[in-house]
Amino acid sequence: MTSKIIVEPLHFPEGSGIDFGAVASNADIENLTDDDLAVIRNALFTHQVVVFKNQGHVSPKAQFKLTQHFDPAGGSSYGHGKTIDAKRSILHPDLKTIPHQPQVQVIGNGRVASYEGLTDFQLRHPHHKTFHATTIPEHEDLDFTRFYRWHIDAALYGPLAPSVVTTLLAVKVPGGRRQTCRYDDGTGDELDVPLGTTAFVSGYAMYDALSDEDKAFVRGAKMEYAPHPYVWMSSAKSRSDGLGLLSQGLEVPIDELPPHSPEETQILPLCWRNPVTGRLALQIHPSAVRKLHLADGTVIGDLAEVREIVHRLQRPGIAPKYVYAHDWQQGDLVLFHNRGVLHSVVGAFAEDEVRLFRQCNIAASQFPEGPLPTASVAA
Repeated sequence: MTSKIIVEPLHFPEGSGIDFGAVASNADIENLTDDDLAVIRNALFTHQVVVFKNQGHVSPKAQFKLTQHFDPAGGSSYGHGKTIDAKRSILHPDLKTIPHQPQVQVIGNGRVASYEGLTDFQLRHPHHKTFHATTIPEHEDLDFTRFYRWHIDAALYGPLAPSVVTTLLAVKVPGGRRQTCRYDDGTGDELDVPLGTTAFVSGYAMYDALSDEDKAFVRGAKMEYAPHPYVWMSSAKSRSDGLGLLSQGLEVPIDELPPHSPEETQILPLCWRNPVTGRLALQIHPSAVRKLHLADGTVIGDLAEVREIVHRLQRPGIAPKYVYAHDWQQGDLVLFHNRGVLHSVVGAFAEDEVRLFRQCNIAASQFPEGPLPTASVAA
């Protein structure tokens, strides 16, 4: 029996640099066949972001099963593991765990009386004023916004490998207004976005835009991430474009972090290879970087220098023309390839604007693969 699922690429206005994203229709997420799953898997690795409309009825269990399909050997550990339990972690305030499906988290904004076994709880949409070194003035807050933090969903420390996919389901979406997302970095760059959008950029486009010299550099380099990175960065402040941190000496000192060991420090390639297409994505979590290991064995340990190098490499890829700002509608279920795109929360809500989403990602069984050790690497 062949699948009835139809996958169609998203279309963007002339002049857009976005070359990823698709909509999948005729999918019964609660009862996916092997053929359906094969179609979805191919769509995910080809298009990176796949949107299913009108899926508000999908259960947390079905969402988990769909997420798990992309790495069955990965088990059932939430992608960030126990880092969300650390009171100092920047992730701690933003997540509520569904009691009967602990791999699925509830995120959003506002007071919710009851949902999936959770009762009378407050959700907090991450706001740039809690994380950025500079902020948009209060009186402009509902009209203007910023990218909160460009990132990959990954623990980046210990045995948990970065998730292959993340799924997001829009249960309740505030309607109407739009905001202007400002970069505030001296370039004048800004982007008109729907309220509470999730912004995506392609790691493949980010790699493709590099000079030949930089491509050779990133193919041979690896990034060493900080131990317990979400605790380590908790006191530091972000650049205004959300792409990495400023070097102000505000990180939690290494000797004040929870217990950690060099053996559990993650050192990952800068480029991650797509398992289907072979293309290379420049995949770096810019806020968690600590040391850069070059192809010749040199290690750059100066944090400010590492951050400047990473920002120079990544910044062209978040230019407005490359950003897909998804316009969430109630019932949207979005799968995205966590090893091929970076994403960011965006937006500032009024107190009475309730947003309720479900998120699921699972730590992978294998770490991402870097470039092939030959000259035939996909450019």
